Amino acid sequence: MKLRLSALTALTAVIAATSAPGVSIAQSALTPAGANWPYTTGNLGSHGYSSLTQINKANVKNLGLAWVTHTGAEPVTSPVSRPGNNATAQQTTPIVVDGTMYLNPPGGGAMALNAATGEVKWKWVPNASDPAPNNYGPATQQRGVAYGEDKIFTTAAGNRVVALNKDTGAVLWAVQPVASNGEAISGIAKVRPMYYKAAGAPYGLVFMGNNDNNRGAFVALRADTGAVVWTFFSTYPHGSTFTDVNGTTFDPGDSFTTKVTPNDTPNECYRTAGATPWQGGTIDPELGMIYVPFGNVRSCNGSQNGEGRPGDNLFGSSIVALDLNTGAYKWHFQAVKHDIWDMDNALPATLADVTIGGQVKKVLLYGSKSAFQFTLDRATGKPVLPIEYRAVPGDSRNNPALTQPFPLQNIYSDLCVNKQNLGSAVPGDQNRIAPNWNGFQAEPDPANPGQYRLVYKTPNYLTAEEPFMVGPPRNGCLYDGSYEGFVYVFPPSQNGGNDMTNVSYSPKLNMHYVGLSYMPGGHPLQQGGNGLRMIGGYQSGAILGVNSSTGQVVWYKRLVLDLSRQHNPLVTASDLLFHTQMDGYVIGRDAATGDELWRYSMGAPSQAGTISYMVNGEQYVATTNMAGSQPYSQGGNGDAVFAWKLGGTAKYYTGTRANPTIVSGSGEAPDALQIPNIRRPTDNTAAGIVPANEIWMARSNNTATSTGDSVNTNSMIPSNRSVPVGTTVTFRNPGVETFPNAPNLKEHCATQFFEGKFNFRLQPGQTAQYKFDKEGEYFYNDCTDPRPAGRVIVTLAPEPAALQIVPNVLNLRSANGVHTGVQGLVTAMMTVPAGWKLDIGPVGLGDPTIGNVQLKAPLSNKVFTAVTASLSANGTSLVATFNKGDIDHNVPEGNAVPLVVSANFVDAAGVQRKLQGTANVRTVK
Repeated sequence: MKLRLSALTALTAVIAATSAPGVSIAQSALTPAGANWPYTTGNLGSHGYSSLTQINKANVKNLGLAWVTHTGAEPVTSPVSRPGNNATAQQTTPIVVDGTMYLNPPGGGAMALNAATGEVKWKWVPNASDPAPNNYGPATQQRGVAYGEDKIFTTAAGNRVVALNKDTGAVLWAVQPVASNGEAISGIAKVRPMYYKAAGAPYGLVFMGNNDNNRGAFVALRADTGAVVWTFFSTYPHGSTFTDVNGTTFDPGDSFTTKVTPNDTPNECYRTAGATPWQGGTIDPELGMIYVPFGNVRSCNGSQNGEGRPGDNLFGSSIVALDLNTGAYKWHFQAVKHDIWDMDNALPATLADVTIGGQVKKVLLYGSKSAFQFTLDRATGKPVLPIEYRAVPGDSRNNPALTQPFPLQNIYSDLCVNKQNLGSAVPGDQNRIAPNWNGFQAEPDPANPGQYRLVYKTPNYLTAEEPFMVGPPRNGCLYDGSYEGFVYVFPPSQNGGNDMTNVSYSPKLNMHYVGLSYMPGGHPLQQGGNGLRMIGGYQSGAILGVNSSTGQVVWYKRLVLDLSRQHNPLVTASDLLFHTQMDGYVIGRDAATGDELWRYSMGAPSQAGTISYMVNGEQYVATTNMAGSQPYSQGGNGDAVFAWKLGGTAKYYTGTRANPTIVSGSGEAPDALQIPNIRRPTDNTAAGIVPANEIWMARSNNTATSTGDSVNTNSMIPSNRSVPVGTTVTFRNPGVETFPNAPNLKEHCATQFFEGKFNFRLQPGQTAQYKFDKEGEYFYNDCTDPRPAGRVIVTLAPEPAALQIVPNVLNLRSANGVHTGVQGLVTAMMTVPAGWKLDIGPVGLGDPTIGNVQLKAPLSNKVFTAVTASLSANGTSLVATFNKGDIDHNVPEGNAVPLVVSANFVDAAGVQRKLQGTANVRTVK
């Protein structure tokens, strides 16, 4: 018997809205944020846009720190007073209403700050030891709070949604949502709540998605009581009928079958499908719809194993439009059919009215990980900019979808790997593939002596999979198929595209802004939710501006770090664009061109959006530095929220507001810890029985009982071999002479990338040697299977040198009173032995024009590259200059402040040498 689900699990017809007594908050999806920033993404349409113009391109250079508050350090005021815990790491983006800022502190909870001063009004952090009914813990990882009806809505442990008094932080209600069918809604802690209330409605609704749950669900609760009003699930059993606004009727349960044939006996995978709406939704009050993006399906063997769930698996990796009143289904669009790559597009869609073909269209911009977006009609779900369904390669054992949707515009990056030569540019193209992956092995390139080209060779590790391939040939492109043990990589990866970073939109410029990440990744069945990134592959990213009418990229700025970790950009009516980064910097740009205009060091990585608001006639820009652990991010997470204004002269401090410790006397924090892993790191298998200065290839472990021909990522033994410059390392393919009972039986390689220093192909029992004569890190992998990879870290001990800093009194006073006014250069002069030459471009280090000349200041472990560096005419002195702006916030004010300068040289015998000197200076600020 069919279940008619046109209204689904609606309990009552309620119109949702947004307003609160005394505070006017716009009810249109398109009304920009102004004095208030009432939603984490700015407005109901997720624009990340501010109508404020006080801060503009002409005066942004005068933007300085207004205040900073270390939220973890501040005392807890509710429900039981206790000291702060100095916790770090949170994914929150603040909101601001009527001069008060609300956000989640590290470790979980909620707090309120005076948005003009940073003073703490209250901090709510529950604890399981608190008296009932508050005897539960906080939700440790959170992505923001919601405001409405004089309440702050947040989450807590035990799958609780909590309403707090906006003025005191007192708990008004706390519920554990249960759907009308009795199914508990779990896994809600990470998802940001959203509030909306229509004019004249008796109460508003709080909307919540879930994360990391067996079955995705989106729930609406009464804002006054927390009672569940309606629930929409991401997956349904056979017998469920939906009819969309275009008149199409279908059964989503038929998209989970036990066989490839349509409408065969449905299975039960929908019950544990996942497909969670882990980032929340967007609202169009005029159309009466809320748009909910659902994540990838994870059921019946895993997110990258489709064997047990043939079919498209609705509503996985889809956006679904629901009725605000009832939760009734309206339409859906599936971005990835039968997702077996964790390529879900779970960001809240961005709503806009744009002119396309001479007509104003109500559109929805949807997409993230795939590095492109779909422009859909938000009333019907139909494409506004063209989409085509392209044939894609697949492995028949994984029951792949044979076509996938692609927009014909707004492709933000190449969707296929780039097979750049080894020994050419480093790091090279953002979509660069490491050797041996996808069967492309290294051989000398006759057209480019000294380089290796990547050529497809058979047989290779993929050969055994060929009989199972269906569709067009694989080319290392988006949605190419993989299977158990046959890892095939393509860009931009399951953590690529803009993943968790919202798309911001400027109605003034008719442009939207996207932060991206790149790293080709593979998707074997066993790999789980995050796939397999190439060991030694560089992470990189970009920020770009896109014409919203055509989908064409207007400007593109490549970045060293990825920008997909919830770095929601802020764009303003004065055409400024701000975004956070994982290196701890906030960047201000010209929104029309992408050119950098301003930057600020927060001292710890950020995984938060940037916001703007106005209090007492002054415009502020604000964000946090609480990045949680993500692929390749450094440690040293922070706990602070920062706010800047024109002429802001506050000094950065640590500790509590009541007992601050000024760090450097600058408005900026010392630079964040140096990021150790710009490249995907190797595993950590120790040397074990392997002799010094040797590497044994393709062994299961580092003992005498290891098995041979291993394809595990940790089977180059040791994974990391550290040696000084000048060391000769022996690579061994261990045969019967080493392991009489379990020798390697196959050829194995050590292909060095991306510098192309060597490419050893060794039969069992063979060895090869390489002398490492330059400092740096040298990754290599195996041609038999590219997963085994290792790294040789070549160190260069510094030798003492006489160093002089000119002038010895370092004037770091600001010309305009804020950190941007610290300008100019400081000169370092180092004595150099006769016959030595500056070493240009060591492996993976240094500027190819000035060499590896660096300065280190005492308050950070980060090193700063020289602006200029050259030898004096007689060759006995290195003269280098460094930016005062780099030094200012990394040195204290006072006497005898040590600055350390190091530089690499090549001596008269051709041997690489490092000189390092320390000079004490007096700093004046």
